[in-house]
Amino acid sequence: MPKSRNTFSSLTAWRRRIASRAVHGGWSWIKEAGAVTAEHPGKLRFGRIGSGTRLAFPQGTVFGERWIELGDHCIIGEQVTLTAGMMPGLDLGAEPILTLGNGVVLGRGSHVIADTTVTIGSDTYCGPYVYITSTNHSYDDPRQPVGKQWPRMEPVEIGPGCWLGTGAVVLPGARLGRNVVVAAGAVVRGEVPDHAVVAGAPARIVRTWDEENGWQPPLRTPAPVPIPEGVTPEQLLAVAELTPEEA
Repeated sequence: MPKSRNTFSSLTAWRRRIASRAVHGGWSWIKEAGAVTAEHPGKLRFGRIGSGTRLAFPQGTVFGERWIELGDHCIIGEQVTLTAGMMPGLDLGAEPILTLGNGVVLGRGSHVIADTTVTIGSDTYCGPYVYITSTNHSYDDPRQPVGKQWPRMEPVEIGPGCWLGTGAVVLPGARLGRNVVVAAGAVVRGEVPDHAVVAGAPARIVRTWDEENGWQPPLRTPAPVPIPEGVTPEQLLAVAELTPEEA
């Protein structure tokens, strides 16, 4: 009897391994087949989708694609929402409403809601669950449900080279300059100058940089040492493979 039980357990474990491999292999195939690119757009017809840009599967809510332009080599994570207009089926005119520059990264679960123009500059990286919107609820009449009052819209502009941390929120009318860092969970409204770091809710500037003074307040960690000129990728890989004793 113990031998039979062991045989049954081994057979069950073998079946689970086979099933697990099949499920993971099938899901990998589905994710690859369901990804959206310029060559394989599926049912989505963007105003532009650049070379090397990829929307991971499964996608979030996407509509108003005709007024959405995606630059080259963008990475759009799973379950990312991209919308132009308040609802599907609207005619939004001749110009794009939502524009992503080249090399933009939108992390998993992020939302970009463009009821009026939203522009995200090239090489801006967003962590997961970032929320960027050009629309906010109004609360003019305290006797009416907030959700039934007509919303207000203001354009949003995010400059190139920015970094938005996990869970950051960018509200209507926000204008972020070049190479701005938005801390995780920050809520941004208004104008943020170039080379600033903002944090908090509402976000405030906690660090700035300029040519004359550098970082103010000074960084708490030393600046990284640049890679010497002439070092090849093969040499860098060889260094990475060294053990602590060899280094």
